[in-house]
Amino acid sequence: MAGVLCKCTPKRNSNGFNELLFGIRKGRNGFRTQRNVSTIVLPPLLKKKFFKWKSVMGKNSPVFSMDARERSKSLILKSSKQKRVPVFVMMPADSFSIDTLGAIRIKRLKALTASLKALKVAGVHGIAVEVWWGVVEHTSPYSYDWSLYEELFKLVSEAGLKLHIALCFHSNAHLSSRQIGSVSLPLWIQKIGAIDRDIFYRDRNGNFCDDYLTLGVDELPLFCGRTALQCYEDFIFSFLDKFDLLIGHVIEEISVGLGPAGELRYPAHPSADGRWRFPGIGEFQCYDKYMMEDLKIAASQEGKPQWGENGPQDVGSYNSSPSGVPFFEAGHKSFLSDYGHFFLEWYSGKLIHHADAILGKVADMLKKYQQDDKTSVLLVAKIGAIYWWYHTLAHAAELTAGYYNTAQRDGYDPLALVLFRHGAALHLSCLEMTDRDTPPGYFCSPEGLLQQLQAVSKRRTISLTGRNCSDRCDKGVAAK
Repeated sequence: MAGVLCKCTPKRNSNGFNELLFGIRKGRNGFRTQRNVSTIVLPPLLKKKFFKWKSVMGKNSPVFSMDARERSKSLILKSSKQKRVPVFVMMPADSFSIDTLGAIRIKRLKALTASLKALKVAGVHGIAVEVWWGVVEHTSPYSYDWSLYEELFKLVSEAGLKLHIALCFHSNAHLSSRQIGSVSLPLWIQKIGAIDRDIFYRDRNGNFCDDYLTLGVDELPLFCGRTALQCYEDFIFSFLDKFDLLIGHVIEEISVGLGPAGELRYPAHPSADGRWRFPGIGEFQCYDKYMMEDLKIAASQEGKPQWGENGPQDVGSYNSSPSGVPFFEAGHKSFLSDYGHFFLEWYSGKLIHHADAILGKVADMLKKYQQDDKTSVLLVAKIGAIYWWYHTLAHAAELTAGYYNTAQRDGYDPLALVLFRHGAALHLSCLEMTDRDTPPGYFCSPEGLLQQLQAVSKRRTISLTGRNCSDRCDKGVAAK
């Protein structure tokens, strides 16, 4: 990486609130208790049954298999109707500003302090806070500045509130303006990206998305001697070390960002730059040189080197509907073909491997907190709510996002097995949406998606949590 100044060391260490969050937590008795429904789920019995899953991967993401015990039975008890539902509110994106020295500071400190106390009096349980890689490790690698979050967490704790933390390894610069809290990737990452654009996702037309590092660099030491996975791991280790005394007491949940917007998915539907608009099917995001090299290796291992020369053909464009697009129909060159199955296994498998690698590291780091019920903390992984074209054969919008979920295949089950393996919960937005809320003609089903995820979560005995994606607080939403 000539031309990029890297201050590296050779040694690595192993005031308005507008969003309601409802989730699932691990109670003091070690049981999972659902926050948004009036049930208590007791620990299910273990069933001696193993599931083995293999992914088609390339050199940088080797073939792996997972054996996971499937717990099959659960006892559900209805709780009292008077049981309160803990409510978390999201810290606004514009709560911070940059001072004259370039440091990020809390805006309107007195007003924020008063707001936190008012929320506590109103019965709010806690605050959800995004912790940004681009803020903490902004200037140079290994240089972590936690001062902003130390001050904020102190205010929250003194107000008697709890914390849900989202560790963000993405940028929201394309989703928000500078006036409402835009955060980019670390400056030193941007400098590397200015020289090597292929560290970011690219579509077939050469358009890059620099909101998150491509999965193709997960295991390549392109970042001052570290791989992308090592950068994430070191950041998480530093966070846990800095806030060790708060974890399990004030910090009740840690969500680990796994992709754009913190969700495990590809940036297949980029609305900010105008390439995509609802309800387009989106496009595959695998055309950076590192992903293409991995695809070639996977194709050669499959004995079909020609399959690695390019991505799928006849896939339409960002704003196409699946009807009339050959790859998303039932023809011999469609997603149902041998090639289609190979490509989608590889494409979705890269996401699964990414989640497995990161969550595995975090789960190991959190083990010491799980040994004591008084300091337990919930590990969470988010996925995107891709609900349009759900009632079609191919589920095209989900396929381009990396979820190999079709009318004939449950694409969320392999992910659920990874989460079960690492004791993590699955997080989904749009919990308040109904099918009636969606426009007709686009075969949308947020309810169908939620029901599928509820079923797979029950089958694999993982916790399902989530939040609303709108400001609706009517009786219908509360009942749902």
